[in-house]
Amino acid sequence: MFLHARFGLGVDVLRPYKETLDRWLWPDVLRNQNTSVAKAKQAISSYKKAIGEPAGVAELMVFYCERAAGFCNDLGNQDEVFFDALVRMFEEALKVIGQLPAPDRNALIARLDRVRITSHNFGYGVGDDMDSLFARHSRT
Repeated sequence: MFLHARFGLGVDVLRPYKETLDRWLWPDVLRNQNTSVAKAKQAISSYKKAIGEPAGVAELMVFYCERAAGFCNDLGNQDEVFFDALVRMFEEALKVIGQLPAPDRNALIARLDRVRITSHNFGYGVGDDMDSLFARHSRT
């Protein structure tokens, strides 16, 4: 994965990283698969080491938030540690997006806004935390 990303050997260099995120953030519960925040974050870290292109990092972070929030919303996951990691990734994504050129920001911000709205279904103050972070970081 590292070499393919580093040298641009694939059509979509983000695809293998997204597949890893998908596996660990939205596991197949019928096969008794578990979530793993650490393994999901490792995929983003691996991408950063391989290329580290800010738009790609932002895309992976937003995808992380979408998959984690979708899993919680669809399956009723109530893991507080999972929620804490989601809120932290949401904030990190907002920070990275804030460093991108203006034309690259809009679509990513809109996707995070949908995650923020979905997060109000979770409890544990996740929606409130995301509201606060979104208001603070999306102004820039």
